[in-house]
Amino acid sequence: MSIREKMLAREPFELNGDELTSLRLKARLLTEEFNITSVQYNERRVELLKQLFGSTGNSICIEPTFNCDYGYNIHVGESFYANFGCVILDVAEVRIGANCLLAPQVGIYTATHPLEPQERNRGLVLASPISIGDNCWIGGRAVINPGVTLGDNVVVASGSVVTKSFGSNLVIGGSPAKVMKEIVGQS
Repeated sequence: MSIREKMLAREPFELNGDELTSLRLKARLLTEEFNITSVQYNERRVELLKQLFGSTGNSICIEPTFNCDYGYNIHVGESFYANFGCVILDVAEVRIGANCLLAPQVGIYTATHPLEPQERNRGLVLASPISIGDNCWIGGRAVINPGVTLGDNVVVASGSVVTKSFGSNLVIGGSPAKVMKEIVGQS
């Protein structure tokens, strides 16, 4: 099994290796160009994001700076917006539904490391996909951890650390995040 196949299969893998290094470099170059492209050239910015991401809707807006590991593992729906300072570590797949908003400095992290120091010191990495439903709003400085799934119509309070999955029509918050209230009247 190649390193990339191990990465996508959620097996422990080493970040070193020509294939992953090349893919990260490609993402770094695209994000670097995106982050320095003037606001006057929005069409170019959108073009760069569409080259970088695995899939997008027609309407996508990300405020610089934006950073990710690979880009091709990120899939966002129609009318996606991410404010300043967003980081998506897409070692595993990240799927974000339609009409989602990310406030400033949101972190979405699929990557993690082994708990045992010997394995960490060997440079092993693990990853679990993240899925965020439609019509979600992630508050400023919130962190979404590996393996989390959020249903539709979820609001994540600013500064929250989401360590487990939640269903639909909820406001969640805290560290670790817990249900704060239900959003009534949603289907």
